[in-house]
Amino acid sequence: MSYCIINCTVENKSTAVEISKKLLSKKLIACCSIIPSVLSVYHWKGEVKEDNEVLMVMKTETELFSAIEEEIKKMHSYDIPEIICIPIVNGNREYLDWVDKETKNIKRG
Repeated sequence: MSYCIINCTVENKSTAVEISKKLLSKKLIACCSIIPSVLSVYHWKGEVKEDNEVLMVMKTETELFSAIEEEIKKMHSYDIPEIICIPIVNGNREYLDWVDKETKNIKRG
């Protein structure tokens, strides 16, 4: 099994909770840590912008990324949402076993 963390910023906490619950109900993620306030500074349409956002940190199996990305895009309000997959190189085996148990691997069905 290959595991990853998926980061996604959203405009508010209620959107983060809504997306998290949808992904959990479909067993696409094992959990989502919601960090309620991050300051994002970025370029957008020729300007430097500054916004308060909510950061979602989701733990899952790498093979589920495409399905997760698709679900997030359906529910996200941004034109180009941040959806970034970071591989987990190593981790607590018992935790990773739990992630495996709580998610469905597409290959397993």
